[in-house]
Amino acid sequence: MEIISKILIGIVALEHLYILYMEMFAWETLGKKTFKTIPSELFKPTKGLAANQGLYNGFLSAGLIWSLLICDQIWAKNVAVFFLVCVIVAGIYGAMTASKKIFFVQALPAVIALIAVLVR
Repeated sequence: MEIISKILIGIVALEHLYILYMEMFAWETLGKKTFKTIPSELFKPTKGLAANQGLYNGFLSAGLIWSLLICDQIWAKNVAVFFLVCVIVAGIYGAMTASKKIFFVQALPAVIALIAVLVR
């Protein structure tokens, strides 16, 4: 189960690296394709806001990657739990305030990874 939990943590971390890339560097291209409900004329003026969000997603990803590199299993588990819960809270908040799809794309993979971490 440890290998499965690490794979799931890695998937969540990669997802947030992708979000970092999209929001920080490809907001006016990939962002438009992803967030179709936002009028296209708003992407340029919101580029700085999106980049800030992307940076936070990068921090979440960095924390999850860090948890995979820690040798002490208890410490690694605690760090993974903390960052997965952060992702889950962000996903729930995003689902409540922006789009329900965010729960399934962001929070649900983190919930599954958290379960795997807790049962290992």
